[in-house]
Amino acid sequence: MTVQLNVLGIVVADMAASIAFYRRLGIEFAAGAESEPHVEAALGGGMRLTFDTEETIRSFHPEGVTKAGPGRIGIAFECGSPGEVDAKFDELTAAGCHVALKPFDAFWGQRYATVHDPDGNSVDLYAALS
Repeated sequence: MTVQLNVLGIVVADMAASIAFYRRLGIEFAAGAESEPHVEAALGGGMRLTFDTEETIRSFHPEGVTKAGPGRIGIAFECGSPGEVDAKFDELTAAGCHVALKPFDAFWGQRYATVHDPDGNSVDLYAALS
């Protein structure tokens, strides 16, 4: 038997807000995804990002939705350069995203920043400093 991770699923409170946020990060969703209860986006390498509304999850698992807030899941996006980290951070925060960590040069050799998606999940932006 072979087990392989191929889906990263996120339960969302507001599908339209989540779609808009992740589109700003370059994830492509089908037109009209904002009004669907379940959506999927191919990430490459056989991986998919899926969103399900809280209502969808409750329809088959009434106790399956926990309180929203930071720390439920973390996602990281590699940027092409330290300047791209800053630019993407500025774009996301200008669109109203919550700031968790402003861009900084990390001791481990990366330009690094963190924002929260509409459901409070951590979304890191990073690029090598060299």
